[in-house]
Amino acid sequence: MARRTFHVIDITEILAHWYAGRSQYDVAGSLGVDRKTIRRYVEAAIAAGFVPGGTPPMSQEDWEPLVKQWFPHLSDTRLRQVTWPDFAKHHDYIVEMLRAGVTKATIHQRLRDEHGVAGSLASFKRYVTANLAEDAVREKVTVLRADPEPGLEGQIDYGLLGSWTDPRTGRSQRIWAFVMVLSHSRHMFVRPVISMDQASWTASHVEAFAFFGGCPARLIPDNLKTGVDKPDLYDPKLNRAYAELAAHYGVLVDPARARKPKDKPRVERQMPYIRDSWWKGREFTSLVEMQASALHWCREVAGQRKHRGLDGRTPAEVFDQAEAGTLTPLPAAAFTLAEWSRAKVGTDVHIKCGKALYSVPWRLIAPPRTRSSPAGSPRHQ
Repeated sequence: MARRTFHVIDITEILAHWYAGRSQYDVAGSLGVDRKTIRRYVEAAIAAGFVPGGTPPMSQEDWEPLVKQWFPHLSDTRLRQVTWPDFAKHHDYIVEMLRAGVTKATIHQRLRDEHGVAGSLASFKRYVTANLAEDAVREKVTVLRADPEPGLEGQIDYGLLGSWTDPRTGRSQRIWAFVMVLSHSRHMFVRPVISMDQASWTASHVEAFAFFGGCPARLIPDNLKTGVDKPDLYDPKLNRAYAELAAHYGVLVDPARARKPKDKPRVERQMPYIRDSWWKGREFTSLVEMQASALHWCREVAGQRKHRGLDGRTPAEVFDQAEAGTLTPLPAAAFTLAEWSRAKVGTDVHIKCGKALYSVPWRLIAPPRTRSSPAGSPRHQ
């Protein structure tokens, strides 16, 4: 039977989400872990006297020594997929059944009873999610989710606005929009940017928190390389700079799963509206003017529109009355961005950091890779 084995970092992530006040049901949905598994690891924290929303705040690093103490048997292993080759032998049959509307549970039962496949239902579902295209799976009914509590959640996305010609240089540049939407009030922050690098990503967060006057408890960004090192359904890892920003502002980062726009529907629906209502047909003399215009539009246009999902009230009205007071206050000290990167040692025993070169010990040079020459070809010394 295929099963998921956990290591320390998995358990610390579960406990960080639970301690931040999320229900076990929500944690299971975000991390792709069964609720029984969530309960098993949370029970150890409860037995030690921890409660959701308790004090002092606990980071994943704070949980790590406790997890090692509570679960000494954990090993640093990864998701195993030992039964997937058995499912792959029946790939065409699985696709045919899914297109016919047969449920995954029934397909698994038929594979087990009629074809002798021994893998578990959970392993089969993971195989379908990872290996079958979306169009091979029957469409599911979209169920509207209840609005999160005020101050609980902010959803983040990047979207292409279009091309802009800088009047000073005559150069055409692509403009992207960083968008953060507070899920309860639908109040929105938009910041046009030229680059989607780490500095721009971080600066946009800082400006968004200043715009709202506080921070939501949880952020749901896209699986972007600027924020997430390796998009993974089960184990989203934040890059170092983004993790430092989250720790500074005391927010929990819960990245959306790759290619799952329904994980952040509040912000996904805003991009066409932003392009049509603010971007199209406007001319700007500079990026600074563009960003100021976007802020004015967020306050006076997007924030003042009557929203059907808010029973006809405006996002600004709901934000002022219900959500502004629930946001986490901004820290007194400003956030200082540190750009992290993995340097490669050149043959001249130097590494490059930004535009500067630094010498390092020659022992750090990686040994050259050996290559096998084709038969009959000469070898160069």
